[in-house]
Amino acid sequence: MPPRGKLLCSHDALSMAAFFVGRGAAGPLPREERSERIMKKSSLVTLAAAAAALIMAAAVAFSGVETVATFWALVPPIVAIGLALITKEVYSSLFIGITVGALLASGGSLSAAVDHVVSDGIIAAIQGTAGIFLFLVILGAIVALVNKSGGSAAFGRWAKANIKSRVGAQLAAFVLGVLIFIDDYFNCLTVGSVMQPVTDSHRISRAKLAYLIDATAAPVCMIAPISSWAAAVASYTEGTGLSGIELFVRAIPYNFYSLLTFVFIIALVLLKADYGPMARHERNAIEKGDLFSTNERVDELTAEQNPRGRVPDLVLPIVVLVIISVVGLIYVGGFFGVDIWGGTDCAGDFIAAFGNTDATVGLPWGAILALILIILYMLARKLVTFKEAMDCIPQGFIAMVPAITILTMAASLKNISNDLLGSATYVEALMQNAAPGLARLLPAVIFVVGCLLAFATGTSWGTFGILIPIVSRMFGADDPMLYIGISACLAGAVCGDHCSPISDTTIMSSAGARCVHVLHVSTQIPYAAAVAAISFICFIVAGFVQNAFICLALGTVLTIGFLLFMRRRAQAGKAG
Repeated sequence: MPPRGKLLCSHDALSMAAFFVGRGAAGPLPREERSERIMKKSSLVTLAAAAAALIMAAAVAFSGVETVATFWALVPPIVAIGLALITKEVYSSLFIGITVGALLASGGSLSAAVDHVVSDGIIAAIQGTAGIFLFLVILGAIVALVNKSGGSAAFGRWAKANIKSRVGAQLAAFVLGVLIFIDDYFNCLTVGSVMQPVTDSHRISRAKLAYLIDATAAPVCMIAPISSWAAAVASYTEGTGLSGIELFVRAIPYNFYSLLTFVFIIALVLLKADYGPMARHERNAIEKGDLFSTNERVDELTAEQNPRGRVPDLVLPIVVLVIISVVGLIYVGGFFGVDIWGGTDCAGDFIAAFGNTDATVGLPWGAILALILIILYMLARKLVTFKEAMDCIPQGFIAMVPAITILTMAASLKNISNDLLGSATYVEALMQNAAPGLARLLPAVIFVVGCLLAFATGTSWGTFGILIPIVSRMFGADDPMLYIGISACLAGAVCGDHCSPISDTTIMSSAGARCVHVLHVSTQIPYAAAVAAISFICFIVAGFVQNAFICLALGTVLTIGFLLFMRRRAQAGKAG
């Protein structure tokens, strides 16, 4: 995520404000009263900022200024992201961003603005992401079933006996995230539900778990040829002279952000070099047993202490879900004869079927079958009754309501910014105007543009859908810079997606870890920003040397050196 510069974290801001508010002739105020006054002032500032944004949007709309395919197209996500980071409240921030976008697209008509919010925003978002909502609900039900069976508790007992350290628990979460490379949605929620009992037992903060999930989910999908992301990239590569999968594979060595994120995670865990807001969360977890560092909590599915539960009761449902989800993805893509659109070109071709699939259809398809088989397995093992199994379905739905709500609003914001205001067209024009004269620096420029676009819109797929056709027209099919440019586009899209508070992957990482969403966003900003800065340097070098291994070696040295510096700085701070 992009750094917040001098913006104070909530703890520092509260401490400073309390110092000034509490001073006076009558002496310091009680702690509770100081906190109440600070919260009231914070609410007033939030309301003032929201009102200013809405008034500005209304004034622009009524003035007749052109807002489509101009800088104004990026204002709604900027407003939403800014308010979310400042207020730590995501629902109202997203809704204000949606409203600002609707006003800018309304042409001065209030009825049109309302229609944009309801029809073009929220209803269209629900229609476009209904498959993912279904997958989330089913996955929540499976997690509830596994908890009810005692499988999660059994795995927690096994983990306590076999994973002896915090380092081991964090590396286990990372490795599991790498192994589940099929799809980032599936990765986020599965790794979170499996590893949460383990990380909790070793006093690893929920913010750290959310980071480990988020930092492996999208990056590993972006370097795995058999994944829903590879399939999406392949669909945008027409006109390059190469097959989609071939271009994707050739671009992998230059995907510095994804590869260096893995280096960063391993070094961070081994060196114990946490810094920034995450360091405070980790200290609270280790010293106080406080995994959240906030009074706000996310509804959890607590592990049932079923004495009949065993570790296989957790592992087997996950294996079944993985296998059937893969089958569902290739079935939708036409591997077994006909795809869901009626085509037969991918019959018997595994890679082609993956390239032709639709994860929003394939994942729910597989999850429904997996849920049925898991229920039958639990009943056969007499771990749950039929009524208890049915009760787990609404429990899973309730647990996923926050994630579904945020996804709906984030998708609404994307629809208004992209479809109504033409943010993609505006960014494309900027890219084409910037291309002449940059030559060797183009990969670095493409990376930055990808980061900013994905961060503002919250969609990596939409970002490389916009940029890949542009990049492919900049370079010839035989030009080695084509692979570097495509990699820069993909890396930037992953980086921006990883950082954005309105990204579906970021949202589901919070849901998977049962972490307060805005805390996950704010704690991983410094980590993602560090890797992004190092990747930017690597793309500059790649434009001149065009050798992935030299650039990766440089990036690895810079990453480890940076973390050693931050650890030494933290140790010096403690000593001082």
